[in-house]
Amino acid sequence: MPGLELCVLWRCKVHSETIVPASLRSAQCGREDSQVNEQLKFTMIVKWSDCCLPLACRPGDPYQLIAEASVDDFSKLGVAFMEDRLQMADGLVPQKIVSVHLQDHTLKALEDQPANKQAQILPQSPEPSAESKPEPDVMEHVGRDDPKVLGAQPIPGKGGASGSEPAEEGDRGVGSVEHCPLHLSSCHECLELENSTIESVMFASAENIPDLPYDHSGSSEDVADDIRLEREGRRVNITGKAPNILFYVGSAPQEALDRFQEVRLVLADCVDTDSYTLYHLSRESALRDPWSDNCLLLVIATQEAIPEDLSQKFMAYLSQGGKVLGLCSSFTFAGFQVTSKSVLKETVQNLIFSKADQTQLKLSILSSGYVFEEDPGERLSLGKLKGHLENEDQDRLIVQVPFGTHGGEAVLCQAHLELPPGSSVVQAREDFDLLKSSNSRRYEVLREILTTLGLNCDIRQAPALTPLHLLPAAEEIWDPLMRWLGKHVDPEGVIKSSKVSLKFLSSYTSEIEITPSALPVVTDVEAFSSEDFNLDIYRQNLQTERLGKVILFAEVTPTTMNLLEGLMFEIPQEMGLIAIAVRQTQGKGRGANAWLSPMGCALFTLLISIPLRSQLGQRIPFVQHLMSLAVVEAVRSIPEYQDINLRVKWPNDIYYSDLMKLGGVLVNSTLLGETFYILIGCGFNVSNSNPTICINDLVAEYNKQHRTELKPLRTDSLIARTVTVLEKLIDTFQDKGPNGVLPLYYKYWVHSGQRVRLGSLEGPEVWLVGLDDSGFLQVQQEDGKVVTVHPDGNSFDMLRNLIVPKQQ
Repeated sequence: MPGLELCVLWRCKVHSETIVPASLRSAQCGREDSQVNEQLKFTMIVKWSDCCLPLACRPGDPYQLIAEASVDDFSKLGVAFMEDRLQMADGLVPQKIVSVHLQDHTLKALEDQPANKQAQILPQSPEPSAESKPEPDVMEHVGRDDPKVLGAQPIPGKGGASGSEPAEEGDRGVGSVEHCPLHLSSCHECLELENSTIESVMFASAENIPDLPYDHSGSSEDVADDIRLEREGRRVNITGKAPNILFYVGSAPQEALDRFQEVRLVLADCVDTDSYTLYHLSRESALRDPWSDNCLLLVIATQEAIPEDLSQKFMAYLSQGGKVLGLCSSFTFAGFQVTSKSVLKETVQNLIFSKADQTQLKLSILSSGYVFEEDPGERLSLGKLKGHLENEDQDRLIVQVPFGTHGGEAVLCQAHLELPPGSSVVQAREDFDLLKSSNSRRYEVLREILTTLGLNCDIRQAPALTPLHLLPAAEEIWDPLMRWLGKHVDPEGVIKSSKVSLKFLSSYTSEIEITPSALPVVTDVEAFSSEDFNLDIYRQNLQTERLGKVILFAEVTPTTMNLLEGLMFEIPQEMGLIAIAVRQTQGKGRGANAWLSPMGCALFTLLISIPLRSQLGQRIPFVQHLMSLAVVEAVRSIPEYQDINLRVKWPNDIYYSDLMKLGGVLVNSTLLGETFYILIGCGFNVSNSNPTICINDLVAEYNKQHRTELKPLRTDSLIARTVTVLEKLIDTFQDKGPNGVLPLYYKYWVHSGQRVRLGSLEGPEVWLVGLDDSGFLQVQQEDGKVVTVHPDGNSFDMLRNLIVPKQQ
């Protein structure tokens, strides 16, 4: 098929949401709140012509086209292109997208030129055919309806280089361009602090640490002048977020939480939970927070009447291209009404469900007692999914309703697809039997609906838990460790904590039960082997005096954050503990957030102890900064890897440039006597390209751009290098204080002299200065005064350049 290179011009929009202001004060302790800000992702086919206005083209191979788009539409184009969902006409296959920015005066000067005016803007494409004969190195101005835009030959009298049809209003010629940094999400969602970052330390920690805005004026080292997207046969979530599925389940607090758990469980069985994170959306958050920016699917599962202000929010989300699943909800629109039919309430009925391919499925369902009816005189354009009862009235219980011009749609159901056959609502044994016999088809219907709404329903079974292995990083530490264990285990060989019991064994057999709260620990080092963790490589890369010396390793464990709790206060400091896992089934993020832990992540929890009366002991919030910095330095200090563009994003994230998140940090500390005992949980993507991006993606891209042959990096070596760097940073901090580490921190900081507005678009403008002596953010006000930002439940939005409220 013919290829296409698409060059898209873009301009940022101005956003006018009302933002809760932050306060400015010099307080230095508190606690950071959780935030639910995730990726908004369009998952249906995207037609390029719906997202941009064509300006110029050049026939040939590849066929080249320039078009104009807003940042939002360009974001949609970019995501669809990378996920192979961008649809062209006449067999054209998009091969490359390049973002450029045309100066307004250039566009103005060319605005009135005729449609056949040619402009020299791009390098010469391969030699065109004799039939087209465009001049070398030029492009032809076109309008939206010009057949050349579609790759077709001009139709006489219908536009083209020699056609007579005038250009549409707003069509413009093209002049010289300047390349600008490419952003692959809309300017109000690009780089927000997401889940799985940090739970601040319990003593002297930062409260509600804010996000920072994107720096448009960063150095050329930070962002390449011309970032191009090229597909290499795999899907990439280019916005760097694990997508959100949000659940609105009513306003009564306890009932809503119970309902959320009920509905969440069934959807978690249907979707790939490595790729999505499922959250409860309260009424207050729905009205207050910018949740629609980061929501892939909104599930409405309450029979309460939807208040008008909330309904307007949901409709606005739909109008932006959002997807909605209604489960026995009163929410409806577009000429439909929900009508009560009490004879059907909580009865088992036969449903005929039509799938997207028009095949039908018959199953027994539990009816809500409501049906969908069209308003009088309405002729609606419905989607292919539909379900009706096998009764005389053929009552409609499932409808698919498109909405708006941006791809918004809803699937609304009045069958209790979310309830299991054993639900308390189902009383009769006969009803249970009928629903149980249709249970697999109930899931088939749910997956069909979710897939139609753009979700991935390829089910992956949760991996079984595996035993832990106790491993020494140095041979000389083994005998003292065994003597210490012998004195601290109970007669059964167990060390207990509040969250998990560790039973130390010389060997493991399959008869030994493994549960999240009771884990066997194998002490036979000779019997250890793993495809994903090489002890020798770890040892070679660990160059520490204290940290990371004793390893608790698991192929699969609930979470590494719980494994060290029973050991952390007793084990000698020179036996520095670290827990490492290949996979986690219950990974923890900040607050109640989940931490996705697919294969290919570096996942570990490290124990450190810090004297209270020390440089770092008086500035504990710096621990999160040092950990993030250690990850970046661990990679960029490798010879020839210094230009791999990993960055630290304040306070505790690891980023690719300032575009995409690669990892985060979780810190818990306890002050016991004169010592802080700190568990640092860290996770960063090494070889897992999905759902976001990983370090080895950056290495491969660097090799492609620079024609180098840097080798992919391993998780075991990077964990060891990170721990080594962290120990050096801690030692430097203890010796020299913040000034000993801040120069390196600022070298990799994604923020440099940015301007932000506090609170709203009309809020006071300040300049980011750096970190204060305790690790908080410092800003300079217009009067020249430098103050510390101590936010009240807010976070900096990376592209709005303001402080926005965090979602609770």
